[in-house]
Amino acid sequence: MDVFYNRYRRMALPKRTSDLIALMAISTTLFLFLHTRDLNIKLKEMEVKLQPEDEILTNHISDMDPPEGVRAMMKLLQSTGEVTTLEPTRLNNTRKAQQDIIFFNRVPKVGSQTLMELLRRLSIKNNFGFHQDAVQRVETIRLPPEDQADLSALISSYEPPGVFIKHIVFTNLSDYGFPEPIYINMVRDPVERIISWYYYVRAPWYFVERKIMFPDLPLPNPKWLKKDFEECVLSGDRECRYEEGELRDVSDHRRQSMFFCGHHRECLPFNSPGALERAKRAVEQHYAVVGVLEDLNKTLTVFENYIPRFFEGASDIYWNEISVYNPINKNSFKPPVSERVKEIVRRNFTREIEFFQFCKQRLNKQYLALKLHDKK
Repeated sequence: MDVFYNRYRRMALPKRTSDLIALMAISTTLFLFLHTRDLNIKLKEMEVKLQPEDEILTNHISDMDPPEGVRAMMKLLQSTGEVTTLEPTRLNNTRKAQQDIIFFNRVPKVGSQTLMELLRRLSIKNNFGFHQDAVQRVETIRLPPEDQADLSALISSYEPPGVFIKHIVFTNLSDYGFPEPIYINMVRDPVERIISWYYYVRAPWYFVERKIMFPDLPLPNPKWLKKDFEECVLSGDRECRYEEGELRDVSDHRRQSMFFCGHHRECLPFNSPGALERAKRAVEQHYAVVGVLEDLNKTLTVFENYIPRFFEGASDIYWNEISVYNPINKNSFKPPVSERVKEIVRRNFTREIEFFQFCKQRLNKQYLALKLHDKK
């Protein structure tokens, strides 16, 4: 299973007949029952509190709350004198786009599926095309140059206005002779994100969905399935070591920055300075908006104002429809993780954390520019 150079291709989904579902159910019922029972017992024995994305994606944050980070950004810009020249137009890469197509190369486990559903609903309201890449048996996030060119051609083939969504690292369409699209994405605290991914791929419904789509996939080892994240970290398990400079383990998505750094080999080493700088540069030069899961109100406000053709009415649809009636990908099988263990993991995520903070500061700056502009 080579996640680096598998050829980019679309894979047709098998027909979801009742016979297929019944067959899958027979083969997995006992396996999933044991897994679900053990996890439910464990959760009932613990005082379970909502994880960050659960709180964010279910509770409305009042606009009266002071935006976290904005005051600090204001002080910084005042100290440098930059606040006097802060304008939304200068911070909006949407103006650089050469085609009216959004390219959402979505990062896993940052609320990207929720944003995808928001875009789907907005496509009906705001009259633009919605295009989502097919689910693949092996999710290939890095492509060889010829497949990058094919992907660039595919995105540019859609009639504007439209949006194309795929799990893929940053792909510069202009490198292959195609017009610059409107790049968007989301980020999340990298340690919370890696914990979310750890339990996501162990959730029973994840295997049910995968088994329905790809019936010949083998079921995972029950021992791996029941492995606790805290125990994994504290025992020094290979899966939870997150060593700096590591070239393998791309499939566990520990490299949030890679989705912005791109396909260059310098983007491969985990938590490396080269990957960090390339990722920052791509965000500054190409991305119209990089939202932050922990700052959804600011994120939606910036999306609405910096890309209004697509995101007009986004806050209303999110808060009044999606968050209330359509919660997405909530994992009730994810237990709390102690701050002690999180702090151990953070020591190896220094540059990933720096990149996350960089994206938060950029979002705060874009948001502050809007507020200052409104007062003029």
